[in-house]
Amino acid sequence: MVMMEEKIYKTMGRSGALAIVIGTISIVTGVTSGILLLISGGRLLARRSKILF
Repeated sequence: MVMMEEKIYKTMGRSGALAIVIGTISIVTGVTSGILLLISGGRLLARRSKILF
C-alpha cells in the first residue's frame, strides 16, 4: 500500500510541474505573438499613405 501511495504522489508532482511548464510556455508564446502583431500593425499604419491601388 505504501508503494502505491508513493507512486500517486510522484505522479501528481510530475503532473503539477508539467502544468506549470506548459502554462509558462503558453504565456510567453501569447505575449510574444501579441508584441509581433502590434509591431507589424504599427508598420502597416505608418506606411498606409505609400500604398497605391
